[in-house]
Amino acid sequence: MQGRSRVMKPRILHRAAKDRSRESSYRFAGLYIALLAISTATALAEDPWPPVTRTARPWTYWWWMGSAVDRTNLVRELTRYREAGLGGVHIIPIYGAKGWEARYVPYLSQPWLELLDFTVRQAERLDMGVDMTTGTGWCFGGPRVAPDEANAVATFQTFQLHAGERLSQRFEPGVLQALVAFGPEAPCVDLFQRLQPEGLVDWVAEGGSWLIVAVTQRFSGQRVKRAAPGGEGPMLNLFEPRAMTNYLRWFDDAFATYAGARPRAQYHDSYEYRCDWAPSLLIEFEKRRGYRLQDHLDAFVRGEPADRAARVKCDYRETLSDIMAEVTLPSWTAWAHRHGWITRNEAHGSPGNWIDLYAAADIPETEMFHRDRNRLLSKFASSAAHLTGRALVSSETGTWLAEHFTETLGQMKELLDDLFLSGVNHVFYHGTCYSPDEAPWPGWLFYASFQMNPRNPVWRDVPALNLYVARCQAVLQSGRPDNDLLLYWPIHDLWHDPTGTARNLTIHARDWFETKPIGETAVELWNRGYAFDYVSDRFLQQARAEKGKIQLPGGTWRGIVIPPCQRMPVPTLRKLMDLAEAQVPVIFAGGLPIDVPGLAQLEQRRAELQQLLLRARSLADREEPNLFIGRLQSALLESGIPRERMVEEASLMYVRRALPIGHYYFLANRSSVKAFEGWVPLGRPARAVRLLDPMSGRYGVPPTRPIGRDQLAVYLQLWPGQSCILQTGQSPFPDPPWRWWRAAGPTYPLNGRWRVDFVAGGPNLPDSYESNRPEPWTHGGDPERDRFAGTARYSVQFDRPPWPAVHWRLDLGRVAHSARVRLNGRDLGTFLQAPWWVILSELRPQNNLLEVEVTSVAANRIRDLDRRGVSWKNFHDINFVNIQYRPFHAADWPVVECGLIGPVTLTPVEPQPLKLP
Repeated sequence: MQGRSRVMKPRILHRAAKDRSRESSYRFAGLYIALLAISTATALAEDPWPPVTRTARPWTYWWWMGSAVDRTNLVRELTRYREAGLGGVHIIPIYGAKGWEARYVPYLSQPWLELLDFTVRQAERLDMGVDMTTGTGWCFGGPRVAPDEANAVATFQTFQLHAGERLSQRFEPGVLQALVAFGPEAPCVDLFQRLQPEGLVDWVAEGGSWLIVAVTQRFSGQRVKRAAPGGEGPMLNLFEPRAMTNYLRWFDDAFATYAGARPRAQYHDSYEYRCDWAPSLLIEFEKRRGYRLQDHLDAFVRGEPADRAARVKCDYRETLSDIMAEVTLPSWTAWAHRHGWITRNEAHGSPGNWIDLYAAADIPETEMFHRDRNRLLSKFASSAAHLTGRALVSSETGTWLAEHFTETLGQMKELLDDLFLSGVNHVFYHGTCYSPDEAPWPGWLFYASFQMNPRNPVWRDVPALNLYVARCQAVLQSGRPDNDLLLYWPIHDLWHDPTGTARNLTIHARDWFETKPIGETAVELWNRGYAFDYVSDRFLQQARAEKGKIQLPGGTWRGIVIPPCQRMPVPTLRKLMDLAEAQVPVIFAGGLPIDVPGLAQLEQRRAELQQLLLRARSLADREEPNLFIGRLQSALLESGIPRERMVEEASLMYVRRALPIGHYYFLANRSSVKAFEGWVPLGRPARAVRLLDPMSGRYGVPPTRPIGRDQLAVYLQLWPGQSCILQTGQSPFPDPPWRWWRAAGPTYPLNGRWRVDFVAGGPNLPDSYESNRPEPWTHGGDPERDRFAGTARYSVQFDRPPWPAVHWRLDLGRVAHSARVRLNGRDLGTFLQAPWWVILSELRPQNNLLEVEVTSVAANRIRDLDRRGVSWKNFHDINFVNIQYRPFHAADWPVVECGLIGPVTLTPVEPQPLKLP
């Protein structure tokens, strides 16, 4: 890795951080400055970074508009991606660009398969991987989906008949799925069996008023979103077992004679089906729940009596989840394996148990969407991977991060850190649109994308971001996850609701999680520093106890926490009792459950529950119990479950990996305003610590102090948004020290005549100019600079200030939007976010040359296109919309500030001795 041969690029932090703005000018005036730096005197014996593989590098969604790709441009695009540090692409054919229809290639046609083969071979040549969606656009669906296998919604018709009245309605045989009469006292009458060929039913109501319920289903209207030519059609019904089998035959037929190179994985996007019924649902329900849903359609339709309706609907919702978790999604994965592929699946949005559905794929994939971000929601995907022993957790990364062409690499880095903290270690940018070089700027674009492509000016500094990701993911793919607790999801309490039918659990409306005990308990554990994974009823049945710990296929956990819950399946409670009796800590954060979910054999299961509750209370009453009721924090303490006390500083967050010897910690300061400076206690045993900076690649041994037997605290300082990696071990690391510095004199403004040269971008390169101080190139009213997007080089010659110092802090002040820094021809690194600081150690007495290449976002150039009425939004389907899903138009945008804003200053610094407490 390059970090071995480079000088450590320090990061300076203000001790007080009085100015709460991250983009402030950071004036310090005599206060101590915290500076991460490393000596270059000692040569390192080894490179501590894990090898960077194609899987460690970030991948990207790659939209093929109209599949109008050609070999020449495929080679160009893939080469550019690899040179920027990408590890792979994910092909998603979508609608096409207007005017290019003659080049469209129908999906799964022979020419399309030949292009797939060419792409995979070219990617392999570049050490890149390729995934593909099992379809076009999203979700699963297309022209081969039969009407009775398309996503469907139930239609319930009700009729009221009084005694002596005859049912006169005519029904359509082959469409009607159930027809049941509910009387005042007698059991319900199944009229479906009496349906005559002409659609009539010979039945007369007797003895009072009767409710007749007829059930049919209809196509929901949900078709494949943003489908490509050849992929149009209705979305699939994931609740119909045969639907998936028949859908996959489309691909079996296409690949039957395919001898080309194969992608790595097949992909299923987030659940955006509109579906709550299926032709075989009534059969599946009876098979799985042990009774007929038809016999309770009165409660199902009316929602009353409330308890019976809630129990029936709980069983209905569990059946939907089971079909997906046991049949349709596993059959897709098994099919992929037969073809030599693995699978990636986004389970969020579905009405089922996310844990089970994520686990149905080889790579669970999560998503954060614009401001709909919750690290604890994304942990559902990583939990599924940890429970099953899957090595990778992927993420759809950057969807609607901000408005088009205003998104910065610094914003992307912050999102990436949130995903890493959630357990993600295989990010996919969302994303990159294939565009031929013949298409005028800005090229072909997908409307919900970060525009991570070579035509976006920010691409110039994307390699620095990608190298950061690669280093982080190389670490986060090493070893194994290291979480201590399982957190049970009492999903039956959520399903026990007499209203509605299927409820899609999305990342947007999060009340199903954040306001429920599962979410509240997760927040409490997270904020107290406990590392945990979610667990479902299904996975809990696989658990066994060994030496007082929980064993699952993916690893070992020290205990389990049950959030406050009302209803729990008998097998789940029985398993918890077995674990507690085997010396595993079982902690009920609230009281014990009071009932069972569902309707079948209700009284028998209630009796079994009562016996188990007696057993639970007996276990809790022991002198040294392993089962605890109603006291979460004290139970965790008594059980000896370790936690990371570093999170008591609210801005610090972590994710931890276990190595054969030692651990990795990924740490991030997720405050937007507050710098962190202080001792960080480590919860895992350690005798030595190495600090690694994934942004620069540099590393060293930071100050540590003992806090107990084989326990250390490490001294760190992290600016808002900064992150680092700690590696612990049992013997000293052969690295030079990671030093702290302090201000050693006054701050000097960097005076001189600044020259600004425009080096890359468009629509044209403005004329060079000079100024007495750095300022945004958008200041001054020059229309050419106002419409420019790209890179400008700010350069100045200066003499060393009159202060006897060897080391100096160079502070760029503010930058819009990223910067490469060189001093006297030497590269000092690329900076994507504040603080915009670097330490200089080789200042000449005179004639130093500082060059700062600042790259902007594309906003002003796009604004110019719309102000001039240039037609660039030329795409079928949705065309190109803004973040509010309205037609995109930037003509009224103000000019976005771009360039080196400053003030640029120099401050002498000197090593600061660190006093150990």
